[in-house]
Amino acid sequence: MFPTVREVLALDPVRHGAPRLVAGEAGLDRPVRWVHVAEVPDIATLLGGGELVLTTGIGLPGDDAGLRAFIGDLAGVGVSGLVVELGRRYLNGVPRVMAAAAERHGLPLVELRRATPFVRITEAVHALIVDAQLTELRATEEIHQRFTELSVEGADPGEVVRQAAELSGCPVVLENLSRQVLAYDPAGENAELLLDGWEQHSRRIRPAGRTAYDPDRGWLVTMVGARGEDWGRLLLRWPAGGDLSPRRGALDPAGGPPACPDAPPTRLTILVERAASTLALGRLIRRDAEGLERQIHRTLLTALLDHSRPVDEVALRARALGLVLERRHLVGVVVRHRADETAGENSPAGDPGPARLRDLAEAVGQALHEANLTGLTSAVDDQAVGALLALPDAAVEERALAAFAAALRRIRPDPRPEPAGTNARVPGGLIIAAGSGVGTLREAGRSLIEARQVAETARRDRRDLPIFRLPHVGLAGLLHLLRDEPRLQTFVERELGALLAYDARHPREQLLGTLRAYLEQGRNKSAAAAAAHLSRPAFYERLARIGRILDVDLDSVDACLSLHVALLALDAIRTP
Repeated sequence: MFPTVREVLALDPVRHGAPRLVAGEAGLDRPVRWVHVAEVPDIATLLGGGELVLTTGIGLPGDDAGLRAFIGDLAGVGVSGLVVELGRRYLNGVPRVMAAAAERHGLPLVELRRATPFVRITEAVHALIVDAQLTELRATEEIHQRFTELSVEGADPGEVVRQAAELSGCPVVLENLSRQVLAYDPAGENAELLLDGWEQHSRRIRPAGRTAYDPDRGWLVTMVGARGEDWGRLLLRWPAGGDLSPRRGALDPAGGPPACPDAPPTRLTILVERAASTLALGRLIRRDAEGLERQIHRTLLTALLDHSRPVDEVALRARALGLVLERRHLVGVVVRHRADETAGENSPAGDPGPARLRDLAEAVGQALHEANLTGLTSAVDDQAVGALLALPDAAVEERALAAFAAALRRIRPDPRPEPAGTNARVPGGLIIAAGSGVGTLREAGRSLIEARQVAETARRDRRDLPIFRLPHVGLAGLLHLLRDEPRLQTFVERELGALLAYDARHPREQLLGTLRAYLEQGRNKSAAAAAAHLSRPAFYERLARIGRILDVDLDSVDACLSLHVALLALDAIRTP
């Protein structure tokens, strides 16, 4: 935003004075916030830092100690440089003691060997500063306009991140609380290099505030969240294209990227905060994009899932369709293809994804009809079809679900060969998941959400069950259901964050594996040491170190139970 000392020396009014750099070459890239003319020795108390001081030297001390103190005071308040016009106090050059002091403090000291009106210098520099400020204001206005448009358009996270990278010219990364990358844009840099070992690198980035710059790592970071609940971080690397290898004389003790002393300009702070607000707002208001002619079944199912319409209105509109949902036993069902299935012989030609989903939705509706069941049915997302069965009472729930599964099996037969000795093949290579039955329409959304979560977890379950229910998923499955839940990610960070950060700084030790062996062996230290291929003394020493890092008693059953659940949750979060 501000011109540097080097840029100021290149201005015509300064060049007219035949400038010569006497000392402090290392500080030539300091920004100049303002120009101040001074002819008194105690001017430092009136300055705020970032000024370029102009003087003829007539009021400067005459003794060496006074000149050293003068230079030290200027450097102490953070002035950008000192320019001395020769001819009045100093004829041939500034005193050597003055130059030596400036060099020692890294303060640029410049002689003007020809008389130059200071007013021309101040006018030229201040014009640069004002122009830079206007440019900054225009950039800020563009940032607000761009992200307002993205908010109104309901842009997805990938587009928001792309626009942030385009406006800043810097790599931008969006991650969740477990340090997994949700979206990124390398801004023309090497994406593989940017994301290599991301989790460990991200754990070393520790800004001091909700929006802050980590100078040791060179990342500007802001939290992403709304309604008092954070769910991720947005990171922008500054300077863009900066060398991530350690600088000479500035090695990081943890072996990471170098210190970066120059904070990013204000507009980049505004940019990441506006981008984070857009991401948070989008998460709150995002709805599945649907056309104007969407079917009423999907409208009502969606309303039950996200509570976007009053329950009485849903019941009224369903009754207008001939579906009675009041005083019924309601069961949410979700049907989807297995994770490893691709478009097969039963899939329509052309566009296999949407076509397969439409074909599946039609099959589910037909199966309801053939099983003499009533309910709402439609696609609930890009991968699954949902149904809300309206049954006369809870006693017929199991029979109704079995009839539905059998009808769907007839409509969508499994193209794979039937294994011998079983009639429990999942129909058509599909997963059928059912939620818990509920007695009111107000609770129907919970049954549908449960069914969708069970179906998602069952993608990794190789059992051929006709219908998956919540008891089939177990603790690991339950944690997998909740892997995107910020509160679970916060729990993992609270329990294991210190250990993960330690492992990130000491990649050769990997104490997380030691903890995993200890817990998986039922806290049997001898068996765990053997499983970890460590001697008992070495294993015991590692356990003691883990206890200190996490501040827990590893002999406590409750503490180990909490850590074991956190480990299972971490595995669920890291599983794609």
